[in-house]
Amino acid sequence: MGMFSESVDVVCTPSGAPAELDWAGRHYTVCAEPVRWYERRQWWAEEQRAPLGSGPGLVDSEIWRVQVRQTDSPDPETLTLDLTRSVGSGRWRLLRIHDALLPPKSA
Repeated sequence: MGMFSESVDVVCTPSGAPAELDWAGRHYTVCAEPVRWYERRQWWAEEQRAPLGSGPGLVDSEIWRVQVRQTDSPDPETLTLDLTRSVGSGRWRLLRIHDALLPPKSA
């Protein structure tokens, strides 16, 4: 398993679950029901002060585990990825890769 903090572009379903993503110059489609949970951050180590009413995103991180397949591959492997979405900005980041070979860096 690899740990990352790499930006990814994610397209979500109307309910907010990841459906497709672009990463490392490749396009992937979610091929199984994603799973969501929240992890507690050590916000006190990152922030000097917590503004009143800023709980979501400050205290907990939203994590999604998705299984994806590369859409333009003739024989796509299934990859299991953990993604996180920033509550404030809506940006997505790749956190972990499970049971996967890393794609080559795009030029």
